[in-house]
Formats: sequence, C-alpha cells, structure tokens
Amino acid sequence: MGERISKCVTFNSFNLNLCGNSIHKNGAKYLGEGISKCVTLTSFNLNLSSNDIGENSAKYLGEEISKCVALTSFNLDLSDNGIGENGAKYLGERISKCVTLTSFNLNLCGNCIHDNGAKYLGEGVSKCVTLTSFNLDLSGNDIGENGAKYLGEEISKCAILTSLNLDLFGNSFGENGAKYFGQGISKCVILTSFNLDLRDNNVGYNSNRLLK
Repeated sequence: MGERISKCVTFNSFNLNLCGNSIHKNGAKYLGEGISKCVTLTSFNLNLSSNDIGENSAKYLGEEISKCVALTSFNLDLSDNGIGENGAKYLGERISKCVTLTSFNLNLCGNCIHDNGAKYLGEGVSKCVTLTSFNLDLSGNDIGENGAKYLGEEISKCAILTSLNLDLFGNSFGENGAKYFGQGISKCVILTSFNLDLRDNNVGYNSNRLLK
C-alpha cells in the first residue's frame, strides 16, 4: 500500500483508516515511507489505532510524515498501540518539524506514555507555533503530577491557539498535578473554545475550583 500511495503525488487531501489491521511495526514503516512522497498534502487524516505498532514504528511514522512539508491540517489516531514513553518522545520530536500546521488532532489513548512521554510530546507540540486548533486525547496513559505540569507548560507556548480540546480521562494527576496543569493552560489567553476532560484523576475539590 505504501508503494502505491507514493505514486499519488498530486494529492492535497487524504483520509486513510487502517484501524485494527495488525499492520505491526514494519507495516507502519512502509506506510510512512509511501506517505512521505505525497509532498503536496495539506490535509491528512490517518487512523492506525489498535495495530500494535510499538515505539519504533511511531518513530518511523513520525519521521516520514514530517516530510510532508505543506501540511496544515493533520489528524492522527495511534490509540492502543503500545508506543510507550519512547514512542511519544520520537513522535514529539518529529511533530515539532511540522511547522505549517494550523490544526492538529492527536489520539494516543491507552499507550502507557507516562510522565516522560507527556513531557516529550508537549515539547514537540510547543514548536508548532502556527497552531490555532489542537485536540489531544491522552486518556488512560498513567500520567501523574509531573506529566500534568509539563503538558500545561508546553501547550501554553502555542501562543495563537484559539481552540483547545483535551481528553485526559483516567490518569493520575492528583490535586497538585491539576493545579500545575491549570497554571500552565491559564496562559493560553486568546482561547475562544476550551474543552477539558479530567474525570478519574483524583483532582479533588480545590483543584476543580482552580480549573474553572
């Protein structure tokens, strides 16, 4: 499939859903190599959820997609793929090179990225300085207090964000994590739309008040 996609050199919009197809790490690598040849792409939607691609394939995929230098809108679903914190690191490093993005939707639900993965990912996204719309799903990733702090700090560096949707359900922020996260997000001063899911994070009553 990657070889065939690489011949579609005039595409500017591409939607591909390969959810639950057991493509594993090699399949993700070959797919990424093909996509990287589509240099005219401005809008790309890719669903690779539940494919067991692992951390190395997250690296390959990020490397190749970052070569699509005209991308302004990118939707990527890598939920339930076991990429771990190293995969999140690799992905964050490559995302930081997508400097023309204005809209980015990223689903990494259920990937065990932990605090360090959240930090690396946030650092990458913070380099996307043209972002105006950002949707991020990190539910079920065992992100604790430090990860919450890093995320809030890094996302706040996207200075022209007007729309922000964060699904952080089922992590381990705790009261302090929610406090630090709120302090970071409060610097997004031109937001016109903000949706936040912090269910099952043990944030406590006081942190709930801080986030309102």
